[in-house]
Amino acid sequence: MTSKHQGPPSPYAEVWGDTVDLRHLTWAIGIGIGISVLGYYCASQWLVSVVESKQLAHAYAMLAGLAGCIIAGVICAKAFPPKRAVTETEISVDPQWKQEVLQELALQPGGMGSVADLPPEVAQELKELKLYDLFADAELSERTVAASR
Repeated sequence: MTSKHQGPPSPYAEVWGDTVDLRHLTWAIGIGIGISVLGYYCASQWLVSVVESKQLAHAYAMLAGLAGCIIAGVICAKAFPPKRAVTETEISVDPQWKQEVLQELALQPGGMGSVADLPPEVAQELKELKLYDLFADAELSERTVAASR
């Protein structure tokens, strides 16, 4: 029997749509449990001596446990930075598909609008994404068709 194992297993896994390092995830879970449980028990011991009702003291202690979760989240976010590398690549999109999308946008209530009405930062972003000319050309052709009617 032959093994299909090709090298060492990957230290990464997909969790909730994001790629994570399994070692860091394990550490983060441990840190979260440790801080939240410690916060709960410390607050519980202190509150039992301060508050008259033991049940109320434990309820407030749960808030300390939740605060511990938030603190642990901040610690883990600082200790384990993201591992992903975002890269931008230019992809080629079928021009016919672009025209179909523009036609669908034009059919929406309010139409496509005008690129002249865009805030400067939105227009700049469209230019960076190389979409500004596409919308400007569509607007021009829409005006030409409307004028010929």
